[in-house]
Amino acid sequence: MILGHSFGSIVTAAAVARGLETPRLILLNPIGAPALEGPKGVLTRLAVLYYGAGAWLPERLGTALLRNRVIVRVASLAMVKTSDAALRRFIHDQHDTYFSRFADRDVLRDAFVASVSHDVREFAVGIRVPTLLVAAQEDQITPIEAERELAGMFERAQLHEIAGVGHLIHYETPAEAAGAVTRFLRAPAWRDR
Repeated sequence: MILGHSFGSIVTAAAVARGLETPRLILLNPIGAPALEGPKGVLTRLAVLYYGAGAWLPERLGTALLRNRVIVRVASLAMVKTSDAALRRFIHDQHDTYFSRFADRDVLRDAFVASVSHDVREFAVGIRVPTLLVAAQEDQITPIEAERELAGMFERAQLHEIAGVGHLIHYETPAEAAGAVTRFLRAPAWRDR
């Protein structure tokens, strides 16, 4: 079984579509629509410029920009949906701690550009294994309508929607996400169509 979340959904979908063997595929908040198009396209292009500037500037200045705590916090605030104060603090602490831990500015920029230049739709038709998509109904990266459309592109897929949460289901609704994954893994294998 292979599981990918967010950008990892693009990586795992591409790998399986290109022949990586797995009995099942699980995609959590898959990137199911082009990030450079639609209403968020302008913000995405600004983020591309931000990562580009971070890689282009002299190392000390570029690294400081990419590790800027204010920018990390703004990104964290944009994703958090929970009203639970303790959980919000925990999520922000995780982002403060780990968003800025990168070894190479060029790799960071290249990874971000790859994450917004591709989406799972490119690979869905080439995936033959049973696939579970776990999608948040308030995901600010891929709207739920696009996730519903994406599910129909796979040969054998099911979609589990989680209400009241955005892109951070692994923090905000881990039990529901884990329950969907567990049920999917315990279910008998689907027959070929």
